[in-house]
Amino acid sequence: MRKTLEYIANIQNLINRVLETQLDNIDAAGAILAQTIENNGFVYTFGTGHSHMMAEELFYRAGGLARVYPILEDALMLHNGAIKSTDMERLGAYAELILSRYDCSEKDCLIIASNSGRNAVIVEMVEAAHQRGMKVIGLTNLTHSEAQESRHVSGMKLYQLADVVLDNQGCLGDASVYIPEINRNVAATSTSLGAMLLHAVVLAAIECMLEKGHTPEVFSSSNLDEGDKINHAILEKYKSVVKPL
Repeated sequence: MRKTLEYIANIQNLINRVLETQLDNIDAAGAILAQTIENNGFVYTFGTGHSHMMAEELFYRAGGLARVYPILEDALMLHNGAIKSTDMERLGAYAELILSRYDCSEKDCLIIASNSGRNAVIVEMVEAAHQRGMKVIGLTNLTHSEAQESRHVSGMKLYQLADVVLDNQGCLGDASVYIPEINRNVAATSTSLGAMLLHAVVLAAIECMLEKGHTPEVFSSSNLDEGDKINHAILEKYKSVVKPL
């Protein structure tokens, strides 16, 4: 139980560090989302490995923005081979092949989640998005990323290329609690802090849009009695455009 309490205290401390260090970045990222939606663009989301959960976190979400389009590449996720996904995210020239299947342009933006930000697919996804004129928001762990060499030939990492960087404040290796009996750290923090940061960005975007007189389309929970009625018009509008719907 003592280690459980240590982990929860770690999360609380990281939340406080986000409050101390990330508010300006949250506002900057929110402004990008707001401008994207005001221009009838889509907020694309992408991540590899466990970070693909961050790409899904904002999609079709209770209280979430309607104009979110997740890039869910099976080979980079875990359900079709976890070991394979690790190998694939290090593969050069793959990101352009992925993004070329989407109708992205300068009116859109891209959120990329990667704790290390060091693998080839992540670096080249930023480059591919920038070539299309898209703004890129990077969600990463600066402590980890700054301590590790890039695996891309350019030597660059996500935090060095993104237009706005959100730091999840995690430790090197993500797992945050040391267990001496097994000489290993356990209990990662990137998912909890990453989801919090992304929802904070959505809130910042909504506030920004409302200040300009723009009312954003926002999903309700489908498990509220009124949820289906609220969501129906949104889904009818976007289900033929956003393929994962």
